[in-house]
Amino acid sequence: MLRSTPAEGKKIPQTNLLPVRASSWIRPILPWLGVSIFLGLFFFYPLARILWLGLNPAALKTLDAGSILLALHSFWFTFYQAALSTLLTLALGLPAAFLFARYSFRGKVLLRALTAIPFMLPTVVVAAGFNALLGPRGWVNLGLMDLFHLQTAPIAMVGTLGVILLAHVFYNTTIVIRLVGNALAHSDPRMEQAARSLGAAPRRVLSRVTLPLLRPSILAATVLVFIFDFTSFGVILLLGGPGFSTLEVEIYKQAIQFFNLPLASLLSFIQLLCTLAFSILYSRLISKPAVASGPRPAGAALHPAHTIRQKLFLSGMVSLLLILFLLPLISLPLRSLTRLEADRGQRGQVQSGFTSDYYAELFINRQDSIFYVPPLDAIFNSLGYAVLTIILSLVLGFPVALALRRPKRLERLLDPLLMLPLGASAVTLGLGFIVTFNRPPLALVSSPLLVPLAHTLIALPFVIRSLQPALASIPDRLRQAAAALGASPRRVWAAVDWPIVRRATLSAAIFAFTVSLGEFGATSLVVRPEYPTLPIAIARFLSQPGGMNYGQAMAMATILMLLCAAGILLIESLRLPGAGEF
Repeated sequence: MLRSTPAEGKKIPQTNLLPVRASSWIRPILPWLGVSIFLGLFFFYPLARILWLGLNPAALKTLDAGSILLALHSFWFTFYQAALSTLLTLALGLPAAFLFARYSFRGKVLLRALTAIPFMLPTVVVAAGFNALLGPRGWVNLGLMDLFHLQTAPIAMVGTLGVILLAHVFYNTTIVIRLVGNALAHSDPRMEQAARSLGAAPRRVLSRVTLPLLRPSILAATVLVFIFDFTSFGVILLLGGPGFSTLEVEIYKQAIQFFNLPLASLLSFIQLLCTLAFSILYSRLISKPAVASGPRPAGAALHPAHTIRQKLFLSGMVSLLLILFLLPLISLPLRSLTRLEADRGQRGQVQSGFTSDYYAELFINRQDSIFYVPPLDAIFNSLGYAVLTIILSLVLGFPVALALRRPKRLERLLDPLLMLPLGASAVTLGLGFIVTFNRPPLALVSSPLLVPLAHTLIALPFVIRSLQPALASIPDRLRQAAAALGASPRRVWAAVDWPIVRRATLSAAIFAFTVSLGEFGATSLVVRPEYPTLPIAIARFLSQPGGMNYGQAMAMATILMLLCAAGILLIESLRLPGAGEF
């Protein structure tokens, strides 16, 4: 059968149109093929297995009243500590956001970067930092013992709810600073000035003008902070101690210590439902536009402190932020280079002195144990896992980010699925890997490859979000001009696309590297004992008695902190203008 084309009147076979029609719907799917298979096999399938284990009738029959009460208690404490942590984070984060959005002062850029470092630090590093500051061998207790000639530590912060709340504030204040501060920095200050010129008091301006304009960003920051506090694992496990058990920690205990997979699966199902509900709420909040107010470029409303009240506010907030964010970070390397008399087993007044023994001991197996894994090997394991995570994340993320540069209906439907791994519990994900990949043909539980696969699930959304703005910023006219001058597609990519996206690619790679280096929740379940990562090795040393073990944990945590901090600072320097805060 022949068909005539209106333009040229030529006869072409009708059968030649079939490949064209086929490619018209196959081509948009191709960029999503790899990531769809990856998410389906390593995310949705393990989660489906968890749901089945927790909800099938046979598993539900094994749960007694004690298990139900344990689940309810874990849920209540999880919600309670997350709500308290969120309120405290807002109490510090909102004034800090106002500080960065409205005032100009010396050292502002460095202070802002300092507040961002904790967000990407591994939980074991934060636990080690607070141990070095507030623990029994921490600087605060050592100072008080030396000052008042005490034999025991006077302050018992580690193992209390207070240190959990403090660590959560340390982690998540930057979320409020960036989301709310970014909205405030781009809002038009003339509305506030107009209200003041009409005689409104500062409190009335705040309640009737400023807060209504910031309500969407405040609510979004609140929900996001609550999600991170609700799914907290390492902070509770390492700083809270056995007296505090959230859903995440209880899942870990039931699966690893008690081998009670039905109860662990039920808790995982409850956790998944809660985080999914909070994630949907967050997505709806960030999709709501703020009140139109004639936005200005960031920095238009900045001014130095003039009045006494403004100077007191500025100096007080800067001092508070330095104390909260700087002291735990400084305490860690200082403690790793300090030997105490208590570390030698001596009693009496605590004496301290400089030493590099803790770093030297990282290379020595004093006990000659066949089960001993040198900390240096753990460092190399982490670096190897991180490199594999970078490769997998870029290979899977680049085609998707390229498809999202000009999103159509299919891209808009599939895009939210990429964020689901961030809403799922890392411990739930690790448990799903255990129950799914423990038999042929996918017997991966005994393989070290399961660790970078889990890390890739967590890093992939960050990688795609880092690449997509850069790819979307490539002007089509430049590519068309290069093609018109005879450049091949490969040459167009090398001469036009790559110079624009290489900064974003490096930033995405560093993001994947940092996420992999510090991941603790899923890794603690799926890692093989002979191939531990650096966070796992730090947690092992912190759980063992003795000053030498404690010092080695501080040394390894310092190394990990420096690696992550360097990565975060590089990401900040490579961030594209207008790419967003998160």
